Amino acid sequence: MACLTSFIEPLRAANEISNEIAFKWSLVSEDKGKVNSSANVGFDPDTTLRQTSGLDFLFLLSAPTNTFELQTTPAHLRTLFRHGVTLGAISGGVFPLMRAGLSTKTPISVHWCYRSAFDAEFPKITASDQVVEIQNRLITASGAAAAFELALHLIETRLTTGIATEVAHWFQHPMMRKTNVPQSVPIHKAAGVNTPLPDTIVKAIELFAQDMSQPIAIAEVANELHISPRHLERSFKRATGLSPSHYYRKMRMDAARQIVMYTNDRLPDVAASIGYVSVQAFNKHYETAFGVNPREDRQRINIYRASGMIPVPSV
Repeated sequence: MACLTSFIEPLRAANEISNEIAFKWSLVSEDKGKVNSSANVGFDPDTTLRQTSGLDFLFLLSAPTNTFELQTTPAHLRTLFRHGVTLGAISGGVFPLMRAGLSTKTPISVHWCYRSAFDAEFPKITASDQVVEIQNRLITASGAAAAFELALHLIETRLTTGIATEVAHWFQHPMMRKTNVPQSVPIHKAAGVNTPLPDTIVKAIELFAQDMSQPIAIAEVANELHISPRHLERSFKRATGLSPSHYYRKMRMDAARQIVMYTNDRLPDVAASIGYVSVQAFNKHYETAFGVNPREDRQRINIYRASGMIPVPSV
């Protein structure tokens, strides 16, 4: 149930934010009977697999131990795949997907808790530890959070990066992870000890955040930390995948977007609040980050909120 809702809800939100029906979905089962989730919540399918038509994607959600109800289902899935339907699976759904007999040499994202069982049953298939694998019309996601990431990817592909980012913010999702991200797996550690960013990076971020209206130079941050700018650059890329300057700009743009979306501040004042003297430069960086300029972003969200009886100022 978590995998299903984590996948559908971002698509619903994207439709609302974009003010268009960019995504449609149906619940499909092998027969028309009610399907119970692992939480024992029942779902009534919209249609059966045999009755489906015009699909772009078909995703399997299942416990790893589930088997097909109908002997004809594996052949039907292979036929859909041959005729251009992108097949996918989330979490335990990779097991029936592979049992359907798809000929694949592509890696399959397998949740770490299923990895040994998957390797034992499918020794010739490459199991991946990536959160999501998108390969040759075969898409797999390792769990419910991965399903959300996959939905964001589809939104970004079908619509814009800005809308995908906004959907992530709606659900208080901390970030939009791209592909090639490994799963988080349990590790042994001392009680109460977490695995935060290195102290150097944490301190640099604190310096970035002190007063965004007065930007601090990267060289000055390095000097405060008693390291060279080159060392800071390497440390940031190793820890975050971004250079210090790009990380800092992302912090500033995220802060700006909150102000754009949730206040009546004039856009020149928003720009100044995160240290931009030039509104033109601010607009350019904002559009690069979110796919729309600040004025368009504010107008769009205001229209949506007003239609939802939650009016906010439009400036």
